[in-house]
Order: sequence, then C-alpha cells, then structure tokens
Amino acid sequence: MSDNSFGRLLRVTTWGESHGPAIGCVVDGCPPGLALSEADIQPWLDRRRPGTSRFVTQRREPDAVRILSGTYQGRTTGTPISLMIENVDARSKDYAAVAEAYRPGHADFTYEVKYGLRDPRGGGRASARETAARVAAGAVARAVLGQGITIRGCVRAIGGDEAGSCDWDETGRNPFWAPDAAAAQRWEALLDEARHARTSLGALVEVEALGVPAGWGAPVYGKLDAVLAGALMSINAVKAVEIGDGWAMATMRGHEAIDPIRPGPAFQSNHAGGILGGISTGQPIRARLAVKPTSSIPQPVATVTRAGEETEQVTTGRHDPCVGIRAVPVAEAMLALVLADAMLQQRAQCG
Repeated sequence: MSDNSFGRLLRVTTWGESHGPAIGCVVDGCPPGLALSEADIQPWLDRRRPGTSRFVTQRREPDAVRILSGTYQGRTTGTPISLMIENVDARSKDYAAVAEAYRPGHADFTYEVKYGLRDPRGGGRASARETAARVAAGAVARAVLGQGITIRGCVRAIGGDEAGSCDWDETGRNPFWAPDAAAAQRWEALLDEARHARTSLGALVEVEALGVPAGWGAPVYGKLDAVLAGALMSINAVKAVEIGDGWAMATMRGHEAIDPIRPGPAFQSNHAGGILGGISTGQPIRARLAVKPTSSIPQPVATVTRAGEETEQVTTGRHDPCVGIRAVPVAEAMLALVLADAMLQQRAQCG
C-alpha cells in the first residue's frame, strides 16, 4: 500500500490498523532542539480520545502515546520521531459479518477491489482510528510552529442545525466543540433522537490559524490552499472542503468578494480565507469541512456478499453517532502539519 505519507520537508508516515496491536507514525524532518515529550503530545490526543461522552464511540482507548525515537533529554534530535499508541480495547468479534459482506458507505468494497484482500476488523487501515496518529504528529507540528501561531477548531453545525454565535471559549465547555452554548443544547437532543432512530448525523467543522505570517505557500502547483484542501479531504468521512467563503463566493459579485487593502497593509475583510494566489496573506487562515453521517448504523441496508449475492447488512459494534465531533482535533492537526511544512519550505527557499 502506497500513499501513507504526507508533507515535503516535514514528512509524516502513519502506520497500523484499527484492531492491530498498535498504531503510530514517523515524523521526519523535524528541526533539532525543540522541547518535546509525551506530555506535550498527550493533551491533543485526549481531545480526540473515544469514550469521553455518550455522543462518541464507546470504545475505551487511553490513547497513551510513547516516543520511541527522535528525542534526547526532552528535545528533538533532528532524526525521525517515532510515535506509538497501543490498541487496548478492540472487539474484533463485532465485525464477523463484515468479513463476508461489504458495509455500504465504507471502504470495504473498494479496498478489496484494489488489493484483493482486506482487514475487516474495524475497517483495518480505513478506520478513523488511524487519525489518532495524525493528532500525535500534529502535536509535533505545533512544536515546530512555536507559540506565535494559534490553531483552533469547532463544530459549526450538526445535522444541518448551525451555531448562531461564535464564542471560541465556549468550545471547551461542551462535548461538541460547539462555539454556541444554545446550539450545544439543541445538538444534544438531535443526537439522542438520531441514536434512538438508529441513524447518524453529519457535521460542518471549522478550523482556523491565527498569527501565520504573509508569504507562506507557493503559486501554481504548491498553493497553500490546495495543499490544505487535500490534507483536510484525506480525513475519514470528509466529503467537501472550502477555504474562506468557499461556495458562497460563487454567488457573490466581484465587488463583494474582493478583500480591500488599506495602508499597513491592512485587509478590510477576509473572504479569501487568508490565502491569495496560493500564498498566505497574514490574515487568519480559515477552512470548513463537511463530514458525512457515520455509515455504521444499526439498521438494515442493502449490500452484497463477497460472492456477489444480495443481502442486508446491519452494522453492530461501537460507533460515533456523529463522527464530525471527533474530527475537530484531527482537522486541527492536519492544519498544523500543513503550516509547519510550509514554514520549513519558506525558510529553505527564502531564508
């Protein structure tokens, strides 16, 4: 299997399967001398960890990270950083039926068509469990970026119900990363209703980076927004990404979509999402991603067996009723990785 690596100068390769003994990643290209320990990585993993509320999967994983290489006495050495997270609560028996029939909405069919075989336990490599390694790598990227850049994320909508306000401090006070307390209360009822109906809900996730200098990225094929869109699209269940005002700009007129510039320079708006011509403007970089409803639902759905026979599949096991909730720290990590790589490329080319 190819394409398990991401980045150019700061390069991340993730490894492992959902129900294997462990998952992890190797981060190559990290500059030496940065303070880095398990304690610097663990808080970010805890934000993504399953089992933290009834609104996420009840798989009980401590997601305790171990640094196997690349540091000495609490600082990076410049050599590859290997990170490992053990799987301790896999229940492979829940996936016995999956071995013989494809789950609609999942990668079961496409994996088997491509490789000729697949690991049915929890989806194997296609499982969102892989994203824990991304979050660990994102913690390394944050260390590379330093404290001058703030990366944060929230859920803007669940099941089509959008938050009415945006209070970033509120995101840490509810289990949905909602920036609106009233929306969090509504979403609680929405998700309880969806769970009782044996279905799931989609979500709209927003991430932004503050303090990014102007000049990062490249025109043409290395556009910062193109790389960011690809990084966010690589997250499980993400089906659409927009930078800045995104789709809404298709309905605007030219004078409405332009971000005027005053002396400073100071931009008067940020419809472009902090990126022009593939290069950062110094404004906040903003992106939104649409996360589809979890395909693992406990109601019968038409499918076929590996032999091509018609059947129905009822997915059992422990699954997120809204996978978009735990996508927030993953999206933050991918944004951090994109920006850290862009920072090192800027340093390499322009000093």
